[in-house]
This record gives sequence, C-alpha cells and structure tokens, in this order.
Amino acid sequence: MSIVAFMGALELGLIYALLALGIFVSYRILGVADLTVEGSFTTGAAVCAVFVVAGQPILGIILAIFAGAVAGLCSAFMQTKMRIQPILAGILTMTALYSVNLGIMGGRSNIAMLRDETLFTIIAATTGDMALWRTILPLIIIVTVGVILGLFFHTRMGLSIRATGDNEAMVKASSVNTTFTKSVGLAIGNALAALSGALIAQYQSFADISMGLGMVVVALASVIIGEAIFGRRTVVWNISAVIIGAVIYRVILAFVLSFRLNPANLRGISALIVTIAISYPAIKSLWHTHKLKRKARLNHVKNH
Repeated sequence: MSIVAFMGALELGLIYALLALGIFVSYRILGVADLTVEGSFTTGAAVCAVFVVAGQPILGIILAIFAGAVAGLCSAFMQTKMRIQPILAGILTMTALYSVNLGIMGGRSNIAMLRDETLFTIIAATTGDMALWRTILPLIIIVTVGVILGLFFHTRMGLSIRATGDNEAMVKASSVNTTFTKSVGLAIGNALAALSGALIAQYQSFADISMGLGMVVVALASVIIGEAIFGRRTVVWNISAVIIGAVIYRVILAFVLSFRLNPANLRGISALIVTIAISYPAIKSLWHTHKLKRKARLNHVKNH
C-alpha cells in the first residue's frame, strides 16, 4: 500500500469516525439500535452541498449538524411518544429522509462541488498546503468532538443519558425524564452522523443521495474493532477506541484494495471486513473455550 493510499485512508477514517461516534452514542450509551443515521448522514451531506454551492461552506456544516439533530429528534419522538420499536422507528425515519434529502437537493440525485469553495480549499488557499490540511483539519475536528463528548458525558445531563441506557426503570424511579434524555442522546448521535456526511461531501466535492447506504454497518464495525482491540473501560477510553477503530477499518479496506481488486467488489470486501469485525467477540470466545477444553484433556491424560 502506497503512502498516498495510507494517508487517504487515514483522512477518511478520521471523518468517518464522527459517524462511528454517532453510532456509539445511540448503540452503546443509550442501548438503542438507531438506523436513522443512514438517512441523517446523507442529510448532512445534502444540506452542506446546497450551501457550498451557494458560497457558504461553514454555514452549511453548522446547518447540517442542526438538520441531523432534528432527524434524531423525529426518531426519538416515534420511539418515546408513539411507542414504535427503535429499529422500526429508525427505518421509518430513514425512509422518510430519502424524500427529504431529494427535496433538499432540488430533486437531483447528486450535487457536484468541484468548482466551489469548501472548508478544505479555503484553508488551503490561506496556508498554501492543501495536502497537509486534508489530514490536519479532520484530525482537529475529531479530537475536538471527542473531547467535547468526553466532557459532556461527565455532566449531569450526560450522566442521566448514560444511566438511561444502563437502567431506564431505575432512572424513571429517580424522577428523571427518560423521554428527554433519549431525545437528547439520539439528537447528538444523528448530529454527529450529519457532521460526518457534511465533511465527506466537502472532502470529496460531491454529495449523492445514496452515499449513506450501508453506513450503519460500517460505523458499527468501527465501534466493534475499537472495542475488540482496546476493550471497554471509561467513556473517554471508549470514545478514543471508537475513533482509532474507524481509522483502522479504513486502513484495512485500503490495504485490501491495494491488491488491485476490481472496485466493483468494494461493497463485498466491506461486508466481509464488517462480518469479521462483528463476529470477532464470538470467534474469540470460541477460541478461548477450545483452549480450555484442550488444556483439560491434556491434564486428564497426564493424570492417567
């Protein structure tokens, strides 16, 4: 794998780490399998692309975050007020967002931004080094977001959200409004997904209506890879593990593709990596059980 391919994987990994953190908030903190992020990821890209074309790339990112949070609140409303199962609520919101995203993009399936100013080109024009800032900018953003999340989940609100995911009945008994904590948690998760989509759109200079397809599985794989390597400890530790897991996933994908495989096989390769990542805990448990059985047989033979 060339250094160019490695740097590209690193940059994409840092940006997709925001999406992985969004899944981490909903799946690990709240204990909710939220599929809304597939739609909110594209929503962030669509909103940002429209404003980039209008000459407002920074405003586009801010509004993309807001749009993602609104999508999360809609899913939370279905789950808490309409009593719809989380997975079904996520599917319904994601399906509705497809039409919303098309409307945002003016009925077009994609928007090109090759000749428009993005956050990356603005900084590059100021510093004179585009290649360097394509790496530094995502790094600064993901570190900032990681620190903010770590601090937030140690506040009273953050602790309430964590407690809701751990034991909702106990939190209700403590007179905490779990509807509110769930709504805030899902809003944060989808806002992070939308921010990731917005940055990817500016990084690649285009937004596509189908760019969110399969993003839930990819983000979940990033979470599991990070946890498999570093384990689960404190919130700050877990956030760091998720970020590194997202980078590792992109590097693995780039390494596999460096063998000059057909790009048409990209989704199949991605699915294989995700399958291995998700099944890793089960494989590890089976291997541990096998070692214990083998050790027990050897001890039995020695004693007899």
